Parts: sequence; C-alpha cells; structure tokens
Amino acid sequence: MSLGYFSLVLHAHLPFVRHPEYEDFLEERWLYEAITETYLPLLKSFEGLAREDIPFRVTMTMTPPLVAMLSDPLLQDRYVKHLEKLIELSNHEVARTRSLPEFHATARMYQRKFQECYQLFVHDHHRNIVNAFKALQDHGLVEIITCGATHGFAPIYRHQPNVMRAQFAAAVQSYEEAFGRAPRGIWNAECGYYPGLDVLLREMGLRFFFVDAHGILLADRRPRYGVFAPLYCPSGVAAFGRDVDSSKSVWSAEEGYPGDPNYREFYRDIGYDLEEDYIGPYVHESGLRVSTGIKYHRVTGRVNLSDKQPYDPYVARERAATHAGNFLFNRENQARHLAGLMDRPPVIVSPYDAELFGHWWYEGPDFIDFLFRKMHFDQDVIEPITPSEYLERHPRNQMATPSLSSWGNKGYCEVWLEGSNDWIYRHLHKAGDWMIELANRYNAFLVPNDQVHRALNQAARELLLAQSSDWAFIMKTGTMVEYAVKRTKDHLLNFKELYEMINRGEINEGLLATLESRNNIFPNIDYKIYADIN
Repeated sequence: MSLGYFSLVLHAHLPFVRHPEYEDFLEERWLYEAITETYLPLLKSFEGLAREDIPFRVTMTMTPPLVAMLSDPLLQDRYVKHLEKLIELSNHEVARTRSLPEFHATARMYQRKFQECYQLFVHDHHRNIVNAFKALQDHGLVEIITCGATHGFAPIYRHQPNVMRAQFAAAVQSYEEAFGRAPRGIWNAECGYYPGLDVLLREMGLRFFFVDAHGILLADRRPRYGVFAPLYCPSGVAAFGRDVDSSKSVWSAEEGYPGDPNYREFYRDIGYDLEEDYIGPYVHESGLRVSTGIKYHRVTGRVNLSDKQPYDPYVARERAATHAGNFLFNRENQARHLAGLMDRPPVIVSPYDAELFGHWWYEGPDFIDFLFRKMHFDQDVIEPITPSEYLERHPRNQMATPSLSSWGNKGYCEVWLEGSNDWIYRHLHKAGDWMIELANRYNAFLVPNDQVHRALNQAARELLLAQSSDWAFIMKTGTMVEYAVKRTKDHLLNFKELYEMINRGEINEGLLATLESRNNIFPNIDYKIYADIN
C-alpha cells in the first residue's frame, strides 16, 4: 500500500471570445494557441497513457466558456483553417532552414507537431475534443470538474448570493449537457472563497472545491493535518488546499523547472523575427505582428532576447524527464515524512493553470507524461488520485471553515479589485440587482411571452459574460486592456438595453436576434436561476 497520494489538478479556462462579425479576430487566437499547445498535447499524452494501461489520474477543470468554444462549429472551422496555415508555414520553415542546421531539427519538430494536431483534431476526434476528454472521464482516468459559469470571482459578490447561485446553476447545467452526468467538484474562479460560499455549492450538489494554502491554514479551527487532508465545511462540502512546495516547483519561472536554460523561450517567435513579406500571410490580416507558435530559441539565461541561443528539442525533452524524476523524488520524501505524522495517507494537491503546460512551458505535457510513467514504474510510495476517490476512501475528515482567500498575488482580492478595475463593480452589482428584480417579477407575478422570455434569457447571458474575472485581471496586468474594457462595457450596455426593452414592453427583435447569435453561450439558460428561493 502506498504511503500517500498525489492529486494533479489542471484548471483549463479561457474567456468566451467569439466574433462571427469578423473574419480574423485577434483575441480568438487565444483559443487556437491553447488547443495547439496545451489541450491537444495533453490529450495525446492522456490517451497514450490509457492505451498502455498506465493508471494515471488527473483532475481537470473544463470551464463552461471553454467547453462552449471548443464545441462551437464556427470556432472549430476557424481553428482548422488556422492549423492548416500553421502546417503551410511549417513546411516553408523546413525548406528555409535547410541551410541552418541549428534550427532545422526544430523546424521539422513543428512540422510533425502541427500535422499530429491536425490528425488528432480533425480525423481522430472529428473537431470536438470535449468528447475526447469525456471519454477519458468515462473510463475513470480523468475527473472533469466545473467552474462558475463565466469565471466570476465569488468574493466580489458575497452580498449578492442570487448572483453567485446563478453562476453555479448555469455551470452545472452546462456541464451536464456536455458530459452527461452531474459534476462532483468545482474550481471556484481564481480559487476565490468566502465563508458561506460552500452553502451555495451544496445546493448545486457539489462535493468539493479547492483553496490556496492559507485558506486552509487560516481556517476558523487549526487544521490538524495542514493542507495534506481536506476540511469539511459545516455544509458538508470538502475543501482541498494547495500544496505550496509542489506547486512552486512547476509554476515559478524563476525558481521552478520552466526557467531551465534548455527549455524553449516563450517570448521570441518568428512572427516578430522574420521579414514582413515572408511572415505577413501568417500573422494578423491587418499586418499586426503576432506569435505564430514557431520559436527557435531557448531560455538560455538572463540575457536579452537577441542573445538567446538555439533550442534543442532533444535536450529539452531529456530535461523534462529529469525534472519529472526530481519532482517525484520530492513528493516521495514528502509522503514518507508526513505518513509518520498522520493517521491516514497524506494527499498532496498540486493545482495549476492547464495552459502553463505546453503554452507557457512548452515541455510541460512531456513533464506530465514522464511523471505518470515514473510514478507507475519507478516507485510505490505515492499513487495518483482524484479528490472524489480520496473522499470515497477517507470519508471522515476534520470540520472547519476556510478563510476568505484566493490564489492571486498576496492571496486575497487585490488583483480583481484595485485601481485599474474597481470602476466595473458598481455597474456589475447594479446589473445584478436589476437581473434579480426581473427574475423575481417574471417568476412570481408575470408570465413572459416568447419575445420577452428570450430577452430575459439573453439579459442573463450578457450579465454572466460581463462578470468574467478575466476582464478585471487583464485590466490589472496591462495586457489587451482596451479589449477587456470594451467587453465589459459592451455586455453591460447590452444588458441595460435589454432591461429597458423588457420594462417598456417593446422588444427590438433585430437587436435581440443579433445578440442571441453573437453571444450564444448557454443556449438552454433559464433566467429564473436569478430568482429568490422560496
């Protein structure tokens, strides 16, 4: 019997970006890059492990916006066209680098990768990789959990429980439609938690969630086992805490594995390096330079981008194997130490943004693949587990209430509520009040006709989309701020216009149909999720 458990948690999320009104919309590339660099490489690894009967376990959030985009025929078609252009570019690169031996092997690597992605996405999974991850869950290898409908940051809405209840209700409905069963767990956006939030989770039938380490360590009762066993909130919902040591060794670019000088350098890309006449067809149609995903240089060290040295895929892969072994060695030592202090096997919970693996840290999927192979063949100290499996094996746990917390900078709400973004919340809170008012009115007193019913549902969609924590985060970090501000304002203005049309009893059919077509997330939403519970 193993001495401890290891629980890998990957939070796969992107904000809902879909612009049918444009042929080539820059921010839609966020999805295309994530599919190519993260989701397909992870899927390839998981399916390979499954074929070889290696008993891995991964807990993976697939948020409702991400599932909606991955399932959308328009975005699927656009991704295929994007991938076809990458294959074309990689073919040119193989030809261009024939006389550049320091780059040629890497060019061939990209050519193979893009072709593999095309095979996996188009032929193996018929453009819908949500179903591929569902199959892994159905076989008990991956546990897919949900998230608030649009990644709304819960502590901001603690005084509007109807608003958060709607976030969770829409999420659960979306999950059931995609995966054919109810979710057992949830990733609260940004690991945001406030005391009492778990009561809403229990109403939705959810059994567990995650908090950062200080959420557990600063609970209202001192946790006997620290973060190495979950706490049951008074509601009966379990809170799992993040292990700091294992997390830091992966996500930290300075102190962790991704900073190794042999790994691929993220910030140097041929989209910026090569001549405009050559690279022009493969960047944005406006001529704006963007990353193509083809990068020929390694981290090297603390040097200027122009001084980065050529990347060697073979050496980088070997480093990923070495780092996977080191990571496993450290987890074994943790388990041995903790097993002598606890009356149950410790569980080491290591949560990360999924996009770290492959997108930011190119070799990350290889690291995960090596880790589970080494865990299976090279040791018997720890075994992989999901939170649901842990709770089934160890149903008795300490009861306490975690503290208000998040996993953002400084661990509370500062990232999502500070000078760059605080202006949005007076509008979001007011819109929330108006949505609750409409839901109560058309739940208890009035029966909407078909047009009003559609307008109420679209108002709910617009409010949910405005509440995405991604917009506040982008405003804080200073990247693509104009787009984040525009999205927030557009959804709030759309909501306000719908609210006023409903109150006047005059629905603009053209506007309503346009919004339904453009912002088509949650097709089966019911505005009554905002109504008071009797």
